[in-house]
Amino acid sequence: MARAREDRQIPVVLVSGFLGSGKTTLLNHLLRNNRGIRIGVVVNDFGSINIDSMMVAGQVDSMVSLGNGCLCCAVDAAEMDTMFDALASSASNIDVIVVEASGLAEPRNLIRLVLASENRRIVYGGLVGVVDGVEFAGTRRSHPEIDHHLRLADLVVLNKIDRLDSAERAVVRDVVRDIVGEVPILETAHGRVDAQLLFDVPERTVDRTAARQLSFDELLYEEDDHSSHLHAGYSTTTLFSDEPMDPRRFVELLENPSGDVYRSKGFVHFDVDGYRGKYVLNTVGRHIRLNSARWDPGEVEATRIVLIGTDIDAEYAEVRFLDCVRRPGDATDASAMLPVHRYTSQN
Repeated sequence: MARAREDRQIPVVLVSGFLGSGKTTLLNHLLRNNRGIRIGVVVNDFGSINIDSMMVAGQVDSMVSLGNGCLCCAVDAAEMDTMFDALASSASNIDVIVVEASGLAEPRNLIRLVLASENRRIVYGGLVGVVDGVEFAGTRRSHPEIDHHLRLADLVVLNKIDRLDSAERAVVRDVVRDIVGEVPILETAHGRVDAQLLFDVPERTVDRTAARQLSFDELLYEEDDHSSHLHAGYSTTTLFSDEPMDPRRFVELLENPSGDVYRSKGFVHFDVDGYRGKYVLNTVGRHIRLNSARWDPGEVEATRIVLIGTDIDAEYAEVRFLDCVRRPGDATDASAMLPVHRYTSQN
């Protein structure tokens, strides 16, 4: 188990958005409702930032423990890689790193910084773009570059929808949709985004009373009154095949999902020459990760995936998924895996 944690890669999720869009509110919500996830927070900003009712002054390399296993630090971009090294150390026991970008930051530069990091224990986990639904039209007029920033996002959070009537909400959503294309858009108020839409709850112990990873079925159908929970409005679809997947068609499916799929996770069985192991799938919006792993002893070598989102046509999703099952004549040599390698981090 210690070895597994030593070998793990920690995703770095970037949260960007213009000043006042609700990034810090979203971050505070994640910290208070983290489902046992230990979050390392990097605030790429200057001035005073209120994190979970604690004031973190704009001091480079300041780190504060939030008492729930999470850490918060404030840095400038030049020092961010140093902070990644500190947060990704085995001593920190952090599960995920979230970077709250300055409201004036250029997201592309932060993405490049993460991708260029020499720390082999971190991996880019995607960009979440936060939009102020109330002020978006004015922000675009004053700062037209916001459109370019949003096009880099893997998931767009349309925030403050509680302050819009249905017609206003439809207008701003249509404008955002025209900008970002097929990138999933999650509508919310007060930055309330379920942590499991962005990263995994870790399994730390076999003690069933302690924090552990829930399946999406458990997440969505716990035996309590969860009608007011954030996930109450989501739908989930499970896909399974014990036949190997064709890598090219499967990657095409991931790149062009059906409906607003906010998250997908599971195991993929390609069974290609030289690639007989399983691939662990994790997506956040349009950001895709496929990491190679070994099948556990006695584990069924099959593809098992769960999709979570809204407006998912389960039958259509299954038809498209089964169309990825390998057919006679499909390539089974190393060249078939080239599309997969685009989304596999280099360890």
